[in-house]
Amino acid sequence: MKKAPDPAPAPQREGLPMQVDVKIHSLHASGPVLADASVNLNGCFAIRGVKVVEGSNGPFVSMPSYKGRDGYKDICFPCTKEFHQQFHQAVLDSYQQSLVQLPHQRQSGMGQEEAPPAPEMRI
Repeated sequence: MKKAPDPAPAPQREGLPMQVDVKIHSLHASGPVLADASVNLNGCFAIRGVKVVEGSNGPFVSMPSYKGRDGYKDICFPCTKEFHQQFHQAVLDSYQQSLVQLPHQRQSGMGQEEAPPAPEMRI
């Protein structure tokens, strides 16, 4: 009797280095949405419609979504716990950096309601 060949081993998913570039487009002075952002991954994939939202435990990242029968569903999302953490931290760090720069922008004559876009932050 001939033995069947062993199945090929599952491909190993390596933690490839991911460059996450975040651009904060606008800061909001009121309402639950604190900022609008876009994210570029490795210069190859752009995600628009990312928001920083005020939650009960502080700011959190809201991904672009659509409304389905069972509530809102994210259109795109990080697939691993590690990249989820990296992605969200990059967006929140960029948001915090924009807040730090806000007083300097206001002193130079910018409006009070909405700040101009902050420089991109690369992680």
